[in-house]
Amino acid sequence: MDVEQYVAAMPQGMGALNEKMGVELLEVSSERVVATMPVEGNTQPYGLLHGGASVVLAETLGSIGSAVHAHPDRVAVGVDINATHHRSATSGTVTGVATPAHLGRTSATWEVVITDERGKRVCTSRITCSLVPRERVGL
Repeated sequence: MDVEQYVAAMPQGMGALNEKMGVELLEVSSERVVATMPVEGNTQPYGLLHGGASVVLAETLGSIGSAVHAHPDRVAVGVDINATHHRSATSGTVTGVATPAHLGRTSATWEVVITDERGKRVCTSRITCSLVPRERVGL
C-alpha cells in the first residue's frame, strides 16, 4: 500500500500525537510496517529517548498493520501493549519495524522492534488489537 494514500485516507492523517513526535511512516503492508522517529524532542529529563515515546511508535505501527489487515470490514482497536527497553538512545533517529505474530479474524498481534541508527535494538514491543466490526464503532 502506498504510504501517502494510507495517510490521506485516515480521518486525521497520522494524528496529532504522531505529528508532534515526528513519526514518519515509510512502509505499510499487512506483513510489515516501518516508521522513523527523532530522538530529539522525545526525551526524558536525562536526555534519553523516553520509554513512552517508544511505546507510542510501537502502538502506531501495530495499529496501522492491524488496520490494514482488518480493512475494509473491521476496525483495529488496541487492547494490549508491552515494551522492553534494552538500551538508551540519546540522539539521531530510531526506526520501528512491525511484523505480525498473529493475523486472525477478530484479533491481530504484532512484534515491533525499535533500533537506533547503528542498528542496535533499543526496544521490543508487542501490541494486540481487537478487530471490531466497522458498524459497531459507527464508521
